[in-house]
Amino acid sequence: MREFMDYIQSAFYSATGWNRESSYSTLNATSDALLNFPTPRGLRLTLSSLATPQFATTYQLGTIGVVDGSISYLYSSVPLNDTVAQSDRIPLSTVLKGYRTLAELPRHEVDSSLEATATKVNSWSGFNLMDTESLAYGRLYLPRSMLEALFVKRISPTLQMQMSAVSDQSLRNGGTVLSMLQYDTGRYGVEGLASTDGGLLGIRGLYNFGGDVADTDLVPSPVEEGSNHNNNSNNERDRIYGRFSAGGEFYYGTLNKSGGMSLGVRFATLPRHKGTPLTATMTINPLMGNMSWTYAVMAGENCSLATRTSFNVYSYESDYAVGLELWRKRSAWQNLESEDDVKVITPTIPQRSFQSKLEWKLDEPTIASPLKEPVAADAGPTVKSVKPRERSFQAKLEWRLDDAESMPAPGADTFEDPYAGVLKARLDQHFRVGLLWEGRIKSLLFSLGSSIDLRRPDSPFRNLGLEVQFSS
Repeated sequence: MREFMDYIQSAFYSATGWNRESSYSTLNATSDALLNFPTPRGLRLTLSSLATPQFATTYQLGTIGVVDGSISYLYSSVPLNDTVAQSDRIPLSTVLKGYRTLAELPRHEVDSSLEATATKVNSWSGFNLMDTESLAYGRLYLPRSMLEALFVKRISPTLQMQMSAVSDQSLRNGGTVLSMLQYDTGRYGVEGLASTDGGLLGIRGLYNFGGDVADTDLVPSPVEEGSNHNNNSNNERDRIYGRFSAGGEFYYGTLNKSGGMSLGVRFATLPRHKGTPLTATMTINPLMGNMSWTYAVMAGENCSLATRTSFNVYSYESDYAVGLELWRKRSAWQNLESEDDVKVITPTIPQRSFQSKLEWKLDEPTIASPLKEPVAADAGPTVKSVKPRERSFQAKLEWRLDDAESMPAPGADTFEDPYAGVLKARLDQHFRVGLLWEGRIKSLLFSLGSSIDLRRPDSPFRNLGLEVQFSS
């Protein structure tokens, strides 16, 4: 399950129009969500709040042998007014990582003069950290006293700066700082990074082609468009509409005089694809001799499958893993519980009078009494009964009633998530099984999972954990 701060950071990137899918680091994001999902350990409770549209807090408490926890704060210069922060209203598909279909690339209409002006305004001579679109995040781990921080600043529509730092006594020199400069035009993205850990310098990039980034400057004439309209509509259903991505990374440590590199390609279908959504990737590390292939497919509306195969040309070792994601929809009885109680009025057949029964005859037709209102034949079959509204969770914590302004208006639409939860499972070549069940109970988001080692039947359960989150 995504942490609340990660969810808020994604909302910040959406509000500023930054696409993280154009980064080479997210090449295997879909397969990792289905195969490398973490299973909780012990008991962990998280309380979060988006106090204002620009400020968020998170408090976490866990028990894994010893009691530990963390305190997090986040500030965004961009108001996140459209972000749903209540845990009982957040769509599960946005906080539970799983198969993700690539979104359409944003179109950056960049003018060289405008970009030069923006770069000049944001020059270091008059640089203000919080004057434009920026985000600041800090987290303190207790009782270890480890501190981590993140700062993101949007310099121009295509340029973004990101700095992250970690302070801990166990690290060399007491901590490390990583700075990154990202440039994204939609068609390609380039990232340059530098770290104080080993004097690391690196560059990575990803280039997209085909699909939504194909050249669309050639517009057919009205005659050609009318003649080929039917053929194009038929071909659209048959062909696979997707995007190819190719990229690589290279890094070098100036202190230890060692380097590394990797290359990768990806094909993923886009939302306009009429067939089955799928994602396929291949990555190669020439120096280490590792090759890896992943394939993920949305087999059904509520089911996704993934597989990964790795091979090393130097040691002839191979690894494989398979994963499953099964979403559970709200059942019929859950939908009925969310609705008001309904009373059905059915017309009743009047019984014969006692005198008619003695005389063995039917009652004579009588005129309806003006004091009794007849039931109309076309009257509505159902009448909703008035059901008292339950107090909100926040009002129960503060021992008070809900405010009048917080009460929903009569007939107002209430949020109904179509999903009740998701079950994830994976299996690797060492017969290690990972199980994870995530969902929502009332206003609480939960994750229940375990790791099982089938090669040890005497004690197969390696760990078992439960995570509970509440946000307002």
